[in-house]
Amino acid sequence: MLKSGIFKNLWRNVDALVTGRGRIDDELFEEFEAALLAADVSVTTTDKILDDLREAVRLERLPDAKAVRERLRQSLTEALGEAGDTRLKVAPSGPSLYLMVGVNGVGKTTTLGKMAYRATHTDGKKVMLVAGDTFRAAAADQLAIWAQRAGCDFIRQQERSDPAAVVFDAIQAAKARDIDLILVDTAGRLHNKANLMEELRKIGRVCERELGRKPDEVLLALDATTGQNAVRQAQEFIGAVGVTGIALAKLDGTARGGIVITLREELGVPVKIVGVGEQPADIRPFVPQVFIEALLDTE
Repeated sequence: MLKSGIFKNLWRNVDALVTGRGRIDDELFEEFEAALLAADVSVTTTDKILDDLREAVRLERLPDAKAVRERLRQSLTEALGEAGDTRLKVAPSGPSLYLMVGVNGVGKTTTLGKMAYRATHTDGKKVMLVAGDTFRAAAADQLAIWAQRAGCDFIRQQERSDPAAVVFDAIQAAKARDIDLILVDTAGRLHNKANLMEELRKIGRVCERELGRKPDEVLLALDATTGQNAVRQAQEFIGAVGVTGIALAKLDGTARGGIVITLREELGVPVKIVGVGEQPADIRPFVPQVFIEALLDTE
C-alpha cells in the first residue's frame, strides 16, 4: 500500500541511532526527537511519545537501545488508534452520502474522483458524483471528467446555483436510480469563512432532511505535503462542520508522513482515505497496521 518511501527515512534514522549503541541516555532521546520532528510529527505529539517512552524505560526496565526502538514502534502504533475508527461508514439503507470539504488546492476534487473510480471498479458500487462547488466552473468540469473515467453518474447545475439545491436534486436522483454511494464535492472558499461554513451546514441540513440522517461521512481533504499547516486547516473545519474523517492526499510524495500521527493524536479525527499516487486507482482506505508495516519496511 505505502511502499513508496513514506516514513522509511524516519525508521532508517532510528535504526542508525541504535546501531552499535548499548546504553540509553539523554542523547538517544534527543536524537529520537530530531528524527520525529524531521518526519513532521508535531512538537506536541513528539513530546508525548517521548515522555511515554521514558516512562516505559523506567517501569519496564528496557535493557538497551534496541529495546527502546521496539517500544517506540509500539507507541507509534498506539498513536494511530484502532483500525475500526478508520473504516468509512455505510448507510444501513438507501445510498450512503459522503461530503468532501476543505480549502481549494488540497486535492479535494481529485480525491473524490479517485474514490468514485475505486468504488465502481474495485467495489462494484453504483456511484454518483455531485458538483456541489458551483462557484468554480473548473471544479465541476474536472469532476465531470472523473465521472467519465469512473463510469459513474454525475449531477451538476449552472454556475452560482445553490449548492444545497444541487445536493437535494442529487439525493432524489440517487434514490430513483438505485445508487449505492453519493460523493459530493464542495466549495473551498466563498466570500468569507463564515459564509463558507454556513453553506456547508446548509448542505448537511438538506442531507439530514432528505435521508433522515446526517451525511454518513464528512471528509476533510488535506495535502500531506503541507505539514503542520494541514493541522491548522483541520482545526478550522472540525469545529464548524462536524468532520468525521480525513482524506489525505499526496501521501506518496513525502517522507514526512508523521503528519498522519499528528492529525490523529492532536485532533482526535482518524485518517480514513489516503492518496498514494497519480493514477485513478491510487487511493486506499487507511489501515493503521498496514501503515506501520510500511513504516518499518527498511529494505
